[in-house]
Amino acid sequence: MEGYSFEFEMKVRDYECDIQGVVNNANYQHYLEHARHEFLESIGGSFTGLHEQGIDPMVSRITLEYKRPLHGGDRFAVCVNMLRKGAKLVFLQDIYNLADGSLSLKGEVDVVCLRNGKLTRGEVFDEMFRDYFMKK
Repeated sequence: MEGYSFEFEMKVRDYECDIQGVVNNANYQHYLEHARHEFLESIGGSFTGLHEQGIDPMVSRITLEYKRPLHGGDRFAVCVNMLRKGAKLVFLQDIYNLADGSLSLKGEVDVVCLRNGKLTRGEVFDEMFRDYFMKK
């Protein structure tokens, strides 16, 4: 998929599906989170390393728009863009079914940053993600 800062491919596992044979809604949040972790690792960061420095990014809000369901065995890509909105990092994440390129989900994930337990602007991320922030 073009126009994204990061893309991570995955495959639906059977146990992630409900009785109707589609991915259970809660699993999409796992896919989005896993892609954010992989994105951070791809630029040399890690949540463990940040935590050891007293820096803890925390999800403050998630908005999901379900478009077309994924099914067991489907291969899909989680695509990531991000922007800065005040003190929040906003991850714009879309999931595409790789078989036909159809959009399965649109997500927006707001993340705030705690440093030693106190809310901060998360300045550490300004440098870390400098090359990845979308222009407003």
